[in-house]
Amino acid sequence: MLQKKIINDLKKIVGKSNVLTGREDLASYSYDGTATQVHEPDVVVFPTTAQEISDILKLANDERVPVTPRGAGTNVSGGSIPIKGGIVLCTTKMNKILEINKANLLAIVEPGVVLQDFNLTLAQEGLFFPPDPQSFLGCTMGGVVSENAGGPYCVKYGVTKQYVLGLEVVLADGHIMKIGGLTPKNRTGYELCMLFTGAEGTLGVISKITVRLLPMPPATKTMMAVFDKADVAVEAISHILASGVVPSKIEFVDNFVIRRIEETTPMGLPLEAKVLLLLQADGSPTAVEADTQQILDLLKKHGAQEARAAKDDAEAAMFWKARSAGFAAVFGAAHTVLAEDVAVPRDKLSEFVRRLDEISEKSGFFIQYLGHAGDGNLHPSIFTDIRNKEEFARAEETMAEIFEAAMKVGGVLSGEHGIGLEKQRFLKRAMDPRAIDIMKGIKKILDPNNIINPGKIWEEATT
Repeated sequence: MLQKKIINDLKKIVGKSNVLTGREDLASYSYDGTATQVHEPDVVVFPTTAQEISDILKLANDERVPVTPRGAGTNVSGGSIPIKGGIVLCTTKMNKILEINKANLLAIVEPGVVLQDFNLTLAQEGLFFPPDPQSFLGCTMGGVVSENAGGPYCVKYGVTKQYVLGLEVVLADGHIMKIGGLTPKNRTGYELCMLFTGAEGTLGVISKITVRLLPMPPATKTMMAVFDKADVAVEAISHILASGVVPSKIEFVDNFVIRRIEETTPMGLPLEAKVLLLLQADGSPTAVEADTQQILDLLKKHGAQEARAAKDDAEAAMFWKARSAGFAAVFGAAHTVLAEDVAVPRDKLSEFVRRLDEISEKSGFFIQYLGHAGDGNLHPSIFTDIRNKEEFARAEETMAEIFEAAMKVGGVLSGEHGIGLEKQRFLKRAMDPRAIDIMKGIKKILDPNNIINPGKIWEEATT
């Protein structure tokens, strides 16, 4: 429980209306998109300027109060859960698009800007910001940067780190630091922007973001392919990429999601499909037509039972709506859903998918998976019930086997969701111990009192 004086000091910094202490409010900020962790903060604070963030952190650092940075809370690795209590510092009221510079193909935004709002505004200028996590309707730019978010577009355009040009970051002692700049080329010292991009809010609080933009492609074409085997579907992806054509999106949707969507919001998806691949080509109209035909030919050649382009824009939108609804379909399927995020080399996807089937048969758990197959990033899920301790323990053991299977074929623990709380116990198996020590050393330099998002990414030493 925080001292009343600290609460009053916070009210002086941000104003009484921007400090929440009610039980319902604290409960609302006790969880994120994960299904297994709930921890209430002592107070929720909404700064509106970098200086207010600075003053909050100075106070917290002096009083040794933990601070958990938070955007919309859509993250799914436990990164914004206040496991030590203290202050949740929520940046959603810092939601201004400060500049869109078409000549320099960049924008400057505050961390609370919602990604969908940002891209709708950019579209009016014929521009777009490619990273597109499937929480785009609610997630904020601070979280996008802090998690180094990905999404369907990443197969062609890359992840968030490829677009961050500059950051304004408030450090634990309250210092407001500017790093990076406005130019696409910048070789001035260490790449400190990359240090904070993907740091999961453990090194400082991002207060301003400068990102690179791209012109919106003049033409796009969506394709759908039906397969009766998952491993054949992902092998077809390797053939497409090896041919020299790179679709802007290649997404994987399994039969479970297809059926769940058709039960709740019928879209006319093929119920008999074991797997749907959804693909998109973009570029000039001529190039899109040629790429589409080449992709469809390759899909048919390598095992697709059906492969065709969307009939019109409405059908294309329906296909992508089905993909974005995938997580909702999964999370509503059981009391507790362990939904994870691994990435493997694309040429190992078929081997990994076959291994998932083996793990499912051995464990007795149905393993559902969908994801960004074009860059080897799948999201396997297990349905369980945390109230059944024996079953939940077996489900966690099964998920551990999935992580091990991914790493065995050269994959990684997380493609885009981060480590947070959910996967920290596996970190020492996935990284050189010296690398983990280096990360801890960086954390110690920037946050010597361990007040900013403590207890995340790696396991803390027990005494």
